[in-house]
Amino acid sequence: MASDAVYFVMTDRFVNGDPSNDHRGQGKAKGAAFYTFDRPVPGAPGGKSDNVGYMGGDFKGIVDNIAYIKEMGFGAVWITPIVDNPDEAFTGGEPVKWGGHFTDGGKTGYHGYWGDNFWVVDEHLPSRGLDFRGFTRTMHAHGLKVVLDIVCNHGSPAFTMPKDQPKYGKIYDKHWRLMADEQNLAPDKLDPKNNPLHAWYNTSGNLVQLSDMNENNPAVLEYFVGAYSQWIDQGADAFRIDTIGWMPHAYWHAFVNRIRQKRPGFFMFGEAFDYDANKIAEHTWTRNASVSVLDFPLRKALQATFEHSGGSYAALAEPLYLTDGPYANPYELMTFYDNHDMARMDASDNGFIDANNWLFTARGIPVIYYGSEMGFERGAAEHAGNRNYFGTKGIAEARKSPIRAAMTRIAKVRQAHVALQRGLQVDLELAGDRAAFWRVYQHAGRDEIALVLLNKGDTPQEFRIDGVQAGNWASAIDGGKRKIASGQALTSRVPAHGVQVYTLAAKVTEPKLLSALDAAMAGARKKQD
Repeated sequence: MASDAVYFVMTDRFVNGDPSNDHRGQGKAKGAAFYTFDRPVPGAPGGKSDNVGYMGGDFKGIVDNIAYIKEMGFGAVWITPIVDNPDEAFTGGEPVKWGGHFTDGGKTGYHGYWGDNFWVVDEHLPSRGLDFRGFTRTMHAHGLKVVLDIVCNHGSPAFTMPKDQPKYGKIYDKHWRLMADEQNLAPDKLDPKNNPLHAWYNTSGNLVQLSDMNENNPAVLEYFVGAYSQWIDQGADAFRIDTIGWMPHAYWHAFVNRIRQKRPGFFMFGEAFDYDANKIAEHTWTRNASVSVLDFPLRKALQATFEHSGGSYAALAEPLYLTDGPYANPYELMTFYDNHDMARMDASDNGFIDANNWLFTARGIPVIYYGSEMGFERGAAEHAGNRNYFGTKGIAEARKSPIRAAMTRIAKVRQAHVALQRGLQVDLELAGDRAAFWRVYQHAGRDEIALVLLNKGDTPQEFRIDGVQAGNWASAIDGGKRKIASGQALTSRVPAHGVQVYTLAAKVTEPKLLSALDAAMAGARKKQD
């Protein structure tokens, strides 16, 4: 996955490519509390909106805009869960309100995270001739990998309903046989010893009203291994694991091993929403899940650095953990500055441009949330516009955005240079508005050195880099050539909110850099028991 920057799409909110699968009448016969399509969040201030109903985005909406995604230099698309979700709005919990946190009353499973049958595609997503297998085939034919969002920790909301609702708190197998049912009971009221339908759920600890899977029940592991293996067979190239931190390491170790027994090396990354690197790094260790994770600690530093003027590149040095860090491999972490579970980055256009210049040149695999290429709904949290519908109107507006233009340029540079994808990083300067670092890749006869210079200030910056290896360097940004003699420094003027990348296709021979690379290589991976 290292060569493929990832575009993250909340499928229902991207583009409605096929109105025939909208199911706009779903739930309406039972009354206003149950319908599923277009449910505005009450309390929105003037000019603002949010919605907790389905908005029509589907597989066809993504396929129809493959060119838009590829143009930006992405090699993979991460989509939200595709499994079946309940066919009514949830009537329990605290009613959704503008800016509310953990409020699910009146909400639907438009996001995909409320699965009731993990073997079946939700009816809002496929079109005639475009099921999930057809979707992945089409994406692959255009050179895009598909990252599938998966959930093992929980199902749909399971209790606090005035009256038990169809599918809520229930799990079905591929033949639609009922395997588990919380029966609208609070977890501590479940009786797993005497009721086999309760045995799939934990009796304590849960996220809001969501049914909480019993990781100690072997049937739960078998169910999810079987269901998700099916989606790999149908073309999923990688998994993003939702709420990985809510289940113990032993479960994920078993799950990942089972998946990789059949598909060695299958790439997965987990979401452990925690800013403690030492804690989330545990998921990367071989004795635990042995997967990558979303880099939340670095995300916090990116926000501090780019969201407002005055942030310093110095804040990024520590959370990189280039050497002697807690991660099994920091270079395979998924790097990002916002997503669907937090407020979108509240930066200026230049702030987004600067953040993207960093994200696509520094260590890690970049992930961009749909719409961030134009600063869509910047600063908006969940239930306050974070997940709003993008549509063809959003795509048309984004094509005119300076953020997208600048991101496309640097993303394509990353796409073309292996040193920026998988090269070791050696920092030269991270301070104030200036950053300079090496990225170096040497493996199996493929050699590339890249020198990255970043300026997030409002005025041009002059860089002078000593100890540059002699050779014919080329700018990956403007195509300029620089012949550097032995002992000569490389000087470069980087424009305001700009980036420069110089590359040399050669093995490293310069002694100081060679020594730094040896140290970087020796300390990059955590020594594990």
